[in-house]
Amino acid sequence: MTWGRDEHESRAKGTYDLEALEELIASLLDASYQGAAVIVEGRRDMQSLRALGLPGPVIMASRRRALDLAEDAARSYREIILLTDWDGKGDEMCRTIECHLRSVGSKPDKEIRSRLKKLVKKEIKDVESLSRYAERMREQYGI
Repeated sequence: MTWGRDEHESRAKGTYDLEALEELIASLLDASYQGAAVIVEGRRDMQSLRALGLPGPVIMASRRRALDLAEDAARSYREIILLTDWDGKGDEMCRTIECHLRSVGSKPDKEIRSRLKKLVKKEIKDVESLSRYAERMREQYGI
């Protein structure tokens, strides 16, 4: 079978994207296994992370004041990962929670969120879509 240049380049880029996505998911799972808490916006976000195999604590930010959430999380967990959606509301929520966490002496991790946002923002805009997106990529690229 002869591949056209565009099809081959698309497959190569997709395979690279899948590898990068799998690396980010593995980093997130590893941190969770080590006891890090992950802050998400809501229940569907938590369900998506559980579908990816996330074993550790997930804190839902919806319906809680950011300051209360930050104080409770900082008291309970040494490492906290912020994983809000990468839309305008999620960006604002991430900034607010980060500010409150820093004010109570915690240094939240935003690196995984930042890298995910860059990698998937053209495809999906929220955490709740992440497990379905990863599954679709795995099927498409044969992993």
